[in-house]
Amino acid sequence: MDVGTTGRRFVRRSPGGDGRVAVVGAGPAGATAALELARRGVQVDLYEASDAVGGLARTIELWGQRVDLGPHRFFSSDRRINSLWLSIVGTDYAMVDRLTRIHYRGKLFQYPLQPGQALRHLGPLEAARCVADYARERLRPTEQDGSFERWVVGRFGRRLYEIFFRTYSEKLWGIPCTELDADFAAQRIKGLSLAGAIVNALKSGRNNTHKTLVDRFAYPHGGTGRVYERMVDELRDRGGRARMATPVRRVLLDDGRVSGIETETGEVASYDHVVSTMPITLLLKGLPDVPAEVTDAAAHLRFRNTLIVFLEVDRSDLFPDQWMYLHSADMQMGRLTNFRNWVPDLYRDRRTTILACEYWAYDEDDLWRSDDAALIELATRELTRTGLLRGAAVERGHVERLRRCYPVYSRGYRDRLTVVESHLESIHGLWPIGRYGAFKYNNQDHSILMGMLVAENIAGDAGNDLWSVNTDYETYQEKALITEAGLS
Repeated sequence: MDVGTTGRRFVRRSPGGDGRVAVVGAGPAGATAALELARRGVQVDLYEASDAVGGLARTIELWGQRVDLGPHRFFSSDRRINSLWLSIVGTDYAMVDRLTRIHYRGKLFQYPLQPGQALRHLGPLEAARCVADYARERLRPTEQDGSFERWVVGRFGRRLYEIFFRTYSEKLWGIPCTELDADFAAQRIKGLSLAGAIVNALKSGRNNTHKTLVDRFAYPHGGTGRVYERMVDELRDRGGRARMATPVRRVLLDDGRVSGIETETGEVASYDHVVSTMPITLLLKGLPDVPAEVTDAAAHLRFRNTLIVFLEVDRSDLFPDQWMYLHSADMQMGRLTNFRNWVPDLYRDRRTTILACEYWAYDEDDLWRSDDAALIELATRELTRTGLLRGAAVERGHVERLRRCYPVYSRGYRDRLTVVESHLESIHGLWPIGRYGAFKYNNQDHSILMGMLVAENIAGDAGNDLWSVNTDYETYQEKALITEAGLS
């Protein structure tokens, strides 16, 4: 990813000297930043609100097995990111052949879409409507208004949008696709079109040209959280501190510069820099003398919560996918992960399968307020209706509630975020990064890169533009892929 110091606002250099650094949050961005600073000889303390590292990408022990908080596939073509990842994981990983499908009205569609198969599964009448809508778009393109809906309709036609994009997207974001910004489409499905998919299908039988749709990926033995656990272990070995179960309440300032942090218990510690991966809205609330226009802009930035219902099923061969998207509108479940199909280190000698059923909600939604028993019953009922359980019994369930997982790209969010960014940029020694901290829908590689770049800024006065990460989704620097043999 080409991240530099030209062509954008918000390029800021270190105010001078390494100093003491606090990193708030031990997810991919924070753990990477802390480790990279320690590797450069900087004195760094890592603060984590929970008792585990990895953030949204952590791995937990459950019923004698290890599971991630949903499907976390690491992939990058950036040599810098892959080199760092391998420096942590070593050879302790496997290459996983990805299988992901869409479940829609009782049928399974390959993802990425294979046009011939998709049209056959839809049936001749529905297929004809999809092709006709696509042709209509080529002749009379939909006028664009900055919304996700019109972006996708213009690329695929309305019928394919309704079937394969609308319902899932509205489950995830909790707003109509007319209110979702086209930025989400540009980040996640940029470069794809029905015509392009057909050409690739004719060439190779599947679409393997887009970064988000790779068919193989490297996965650590023992779960994706092992990467960040090892980062924190190395941080400690290098003299850094990792303070678990220590939430940070606010960042302290003195005359426009960072002076330290205050924890939830009232403890105050002095620092010259703070790298913050806490949600950008919470960071702002703890800062003094924030202008009214900045506070108002931040009030319109929202995060979406995740509910993960883990179910242990008394069968080992349910279906071969690593994860699956559920597009049918008559289900609240949006995504389903089968941890039996990742690496054997996860399920060990157990004969059962752990499934992760994902739901999304805002704080005020009834679903978020439901108790665990009701959520387990809902997930069991919906899975039974899909036929994916194949008659197997659900033995038990467990619920994980994850607040503020997804930055919501509602229309107009970019203008509001720019106001917030500009204010934060004016504070010397404050570095917001990561999915939460920068309000960006990052994959692991984006957050790792942010951690690397902020360490370069603090320790080396590099002047990297952190806000530009994950804005040009197709631009990378020197390319290299992780294979069975290491870096290609």
